[in-house]
Amino acid sequence: MSGMRRVALIYDATRAYDLKVMTGVATYLREATPWSVYIEETALKEQRLPDLASWHGDGIIANFDDPRVVRAVRASSLPTVAFGSGYGWYEPKFRIPYIFTNNRAIAHLAADHFLDRGFRQFAYYGEVRSRINGWSAERESAFSERVAKRGYGCLVYRDRHPRGRGWTRSQGDLRNWLVTLPKPMGLLAENDRRARLVLEACRAAGIRVPEEVAVMGVDNDELLCQLTTPLLSSVEQGSKRIGFEAAELLDRLMSGSGQDRLSLVIDPEGIVVRGSTDILAVEDPQVADALRFITESTSGTIRTEDVAAAVGVSRSGLDTHFKSALGLTVSAAIRKHQMDLTLKLTSQTTLPLKQIAARAGFKSVQHMTKRFRETFGYPPAQYRRSVSRYGNP
Repeated sequence: MSGMRRVALIYDATRAYDLKVMTGVATYLREATPWSVYIEETALKEQRLPDLASWHGDGIIANFDDPRVVRAVRASSLPTVAFGSGYGWYEPKFRIPYIFTNNRAIAHLAADHFLDRGFRQFAYYGEVRSRINGWSAERESAFSERVAKRGYGCLVYRDRHPRGRGWTRSQGDLRNWLVTLPKPMGLLAENDRRARLVLEACRAAGIRVPEEVAVMGVDNDELLCQLTTPLLSSVEQGSKRIGFEAAELLDRLMSGSGQDRLSLVIDPEGIVVRGSTDILAVEDPQVADALRFITESTSGTIRTEDVAAAVGVSRSGLDTHFKSALGLTVSAAIRKHQMDLTLKLTSQTTLPLKQIAARAGFKSVQHMTKRFRETFGYPPAQYRRSVSRYGNP
């Protein structure tokens, strides 16, 4: 035990995001040399470092959303890796590595999810800007920009009521706003907690979810998502990977191998689709039937002719309907299905890539790999290793 490294983990045990980050740290420790961990499972505002005079620690992983934590960490002069909202009291001049969430990519995933299901009206629910919630403004801006590129607007509501207080007034204001929204509407909330408030307000106002307002959150807090009615769809933002990367980087710092970067941005893992967005918001019945045929197919080998035959319309006629309703062709929808199917088979099965390529409708693994890299930014083999390594669903 005397030779084991001593590491303090400073995080907010009341937040699903922080708990997932710590799960990633734990995953790293199962693969690498274990640490002697100092931990206090309390809220961030109550966190404190151990008594440095008696603890003699080797390193720290800390959420930097509280200035007292930041001051204490800096005063310790120990190797440290920080995480948190990406804003807070972190400053590059501290020369402390920080791991960020890719908020733009999160918002783009959500926007594309709604767009692919035929939504043409969009909204974002966040909160008034503060020192530590700039991430919400990033998601709001990126979500609005994404739908604007397709020619649509985005209505925004920023809650001005403090968290934990003003519940009745906050719900009343939110309910009044939701009633005024045009329907059907695809709504992204800044996180799962805000999304749950939307679902409660919709229930109180008699607004049907997802038929009138489809709701998506961020964090994929499994317990919270399962406690809502309907079950909440959410973006899995890669929190476990943040923890894994933080632990791996801290290990290098404690070994004296040098600080190769001051920041690292982690992309989201994908969307966990549940009842709150599981709907097609398409008025054209032929397009709706065609989309359902495509998305429910377990093979990526379907052709435009197959889709047209399934809905009883000519290929040219179906393309005309698609362009009018969705602004894309049937072939584009099939290609999107191919990539979704490839992603699912790569992450959720142990099938060889050659079999996945054949099932998804690609001529070769090389062709599939090229398309996968163009779409997601990395090859399927790397994605599969990442999913397995970080313990993500």
